Amino acid sequence: MDILEFNQKAARLKKENENFYRRLKLKSPKNLDNIVHEAHDKAFENIDCLKCANCCKTTSPIFYQRDIERAAKACRLKTGDFVDKYLKVDEDGDHVLKQSPCYFLDADNYCTIYEDRPNACREYPHTNRKKMQQVLDLTFKNTLVCPAVLHITEAIKKHFK
Repeated sequence: MDILEFNQKAARLKKENENFYRRLKLKSPKNLDNIVHEAHDKAFENIDCLKCANCCKTTSPIFYQRDIERAAKACRLKTGDFVDKYLKVDEDGDHVLKQSPCYFLDADNYCTIYEDRPNACREYPHTNRKKMQQVLDLTFKNTLVCPAVLHITEAIKKHFK
């Protein structure tokens, strides 16, 4: 699925997915982690993030202090200089990138600081975490960014119907 097709599908399913995650949050099924993790594993058998990188092109991870220090070192900058050059403080008080696409995304969708990338990037799209119940709001938001999460969502909706 190309990104335009994904965006159209994600927009078309937005309300349905929002309602699904709201109901799932209320139900709090005990086997949710297993269901989501199985769908995650299946989705990533066929999805190659390097062909997409929509997350890197459209959103910013939160940079915690340890992420800033690690990325600054990779860029051979002092942490203050790294913050001044690349980051801003958002409405929630978090350090995020000043712009998108990500400064560190190259033309082939590779991350130039991959080994030193923020933890939020390492864990994205967060669909293989323990305690998925705690990140259902984020998972819904990611259906609008990540084709894999939309695919995972479709699989878990089938499971719960």
